Amino acid sequence: MNGETIADSNDTYQEYELQEHKNDRTMLFKSSSGERIFRCASSIFVQLPPQRSVLSTSWLNGGYREGLECVFNHTISFHGDEEELKGGSAESHLSLAAEELGFNPALSTGLLTAANMEKVSVVTHSFRGVEVTAVVTGGIDVNGGRAGDPASYFQENGRTRMVGGTINTILLIGANLPEYSLTRAVMTATEAKTVALQELMAHSRYSSGIATGSGTDMIAVIADRTSPFNLTDSGKHSKLGELIGRCVIEATKEALAKQSELNPLSQRNMFVRLERFGIDEKAIWKAAASMGGDCSKARFRESLKEMSTDPSLVSAASSVLHIVDEVSWGLMPENPGKKAAFSIMRGLPAMVGMKVEPPFDRLIKETDSILDNWIRVTAWIARNVEFGNPG
Repeated sequence: MNGETIADSNDTYQEYELQEHKNDRTMLFKSSSGERIFRCASSIFVQLPPQRSVLSTSWLNGGYREGLECVFNHTISFHGDEEELKGGSAESHLSLAAEELGFNPALSTGLLTAANMEKVSVVTHSFRGVEVTAVVTGGIDVNGGRAGDPASYFQENGRTRMVGGTINTILLIGANLPEYSLTRAVMTATEAKTVALQELMAHSRYSSGIATGSGTDMIAVIADRTSPFNLTDSGKHSKLGELIGRCVIEATKEALAKQSELNPLSQRNMFVRLERFGIDEKAIWKAAASMGGDCSKARFRESLKEMSTDPSLVSAASSVLHIVDEVSWGLMPENPGKKAAFSIMRGLPAMVGMKVEPPFDRLIKETDSILDNWIRVTAWIARNVEFGNPG
């Protein structure tokens, strides 16, 4: 920042535990600029010192604002049309929530979510006196989506349909940013959220793609107009952009792990990877049962369960599915993609220690899709493999 080199970066990271209890409010964190973050019942709020700039996606005082006293994140358990919310609209509901927290709604802005406020993640990084903090709650197991997915509804008369599953981000920046830089900070934070989802291979609930967020994500960015640091670039090339990215990536991953146990370990499962393509145990059992002969469903399910978490098979499934993705994106011609995928499938028996060669001439059919071939090959292996006594 300010043209200085970044080789001597001094990074800090800490997960903040409960620090103070006062009037049913738990203080989670106090920034070096003086913002205090509290958890209170179904809300998390940031109490703002004077002269803060806020850019938010809120219905209540959204857009660019100065003079706000509070930014909050509020849980609702409601899914349905906006007019059914308390007060008859999202804006009214947020106004009432601000009042319940003891703040003037005219000087507040808030985010809505179905996430549990107990599952919040607070991550901070700093460099040469500039501190960036991300406060994230999130869950996408219900509402994860990819930009460009089929819509859930068409907005009419300005009304919104409330859908569960949201990643909400409050970003505190200990520097003075002009309005355009706050806008770029939103872009950087949004890209960082998507990075977290890509690295977790979190899938869309509305298509076969990898999620880029939920359909209801919200964000608020706070900057300190009293800071001696005047920063105009919050993009990826700047140190500020790096701090924003790192905070949001880490906080998003942690929040998702807390809220819905979405983490690297939970993703190490063949069926978790196949879920976005609608392939489950039933689909593979159906293929196995159609092969004729005796096949114990109980033993088959046990074999399939063992296979589903085998690291080698999960890696193979991930590789094949990436080929499927690249073919669908037009990055790879279908026939060469099939050839590569089939080569991986022919290696599956060795991965689970089988000594019997599968009848690949019958299992692999070049006229069928890569996924249909994957189902047949894994079904045959699950029928014939003996874990603990290979071959």
